[in-house]
Amino acid sequence: QVHLVESGGGLVQAGGSLRLSCVASGSTFSGRAMGWFRRAPGKESEFVGAINRSGDSTSYADSVKGRFTISRDNAKNTVYLQMNSLKPEDTAVYYCAARPFRLFGSVAHGTSPSEYVSWGQGTQVTVSS
Repeated sequence: QVHLVESGGGLVQAGGSLRLSCVASGSTFSGRAMGWFRRAPGKESEFVGAINRSGDSTSYADSVKGRFTISRDNAKNTVYLQMNSLKPEDTAVYYCAARPFRLFGSVAHGTSPSEYVSWGQGTQVTVSS
């Protein structure tokens, strides 16, 4: 497994921006596709977006498409979630997650939590109206 630590959450007004970071431990980061999920109070976990191992392919939930961007820096073992034009309904705890390590081949972007094997502790994002 890989240890993940998120940071960058906070309180922002509607229309503002935040960038979340997720740093992974160990040497397997570049071999893992990554994803971001969020959980709002009283709601189930929601897929936000995913990125493949090389960083040249991403997928997003319809609710964030065009506003959020996922990127990664394999040299820094870090995946980012740039969030622009934030809305109050984006308020949630945001989690990054790692899929199983792969040396070769590609898989479709994972949109279900069950496809991920390691999770960070989460970072709170609150968007005020």
